[in-house]
Amino acid sequence: MDCAEPRALARFWAVALGYIERPPPAGFASWEAWFAQQGVPEAEWGDGAYLSDPEGVLPSMSFLKVPEGKVAKNRLHLDIQAGGGREVPWDTRWERVVEAVARITAAGGTVLYEDELDGRPDHVVMADPEGNEFCVL
Repeated sequence: MDCAEPRALARFWAVALGYIERPPPAGFASWEAWFAQQGVPEAEWGDGAYLSDPEGVLPSMSFLKVPEGKVAKNRLHLDIQAGGGREVPWDTRWERVVEAVARITAAGGTVLYEDELDGRPDHVVMADPEGNEFCVL
């Protein structure tokens, strides 16, 4: 994910997705030690942050510093399916969505709006700290 502040955005998405900071490669005590061994200039060591699924099953994520800011709608839109899907009874699903939105808001997310389906709340459109939109459903 391109961003202005990789570590801050990675911390946010770790909370949003339940991920953890990805450990440094095997044989290295820290990312800095790995960067140094790879010849990455020290001035660039903060230009990335890395997350992984704590179970080691789901894909890892990288956050990379880029000079340009977000200027338009996301080309990639994530849906965090905190509620369990529409096959879950609405009362249960919506309670889970509300809990996830509260947790994500506390981590720095912003609620943009709540969308309705058939006259009741269905999902929440949010933005991460750098303005990237996503939904919690």
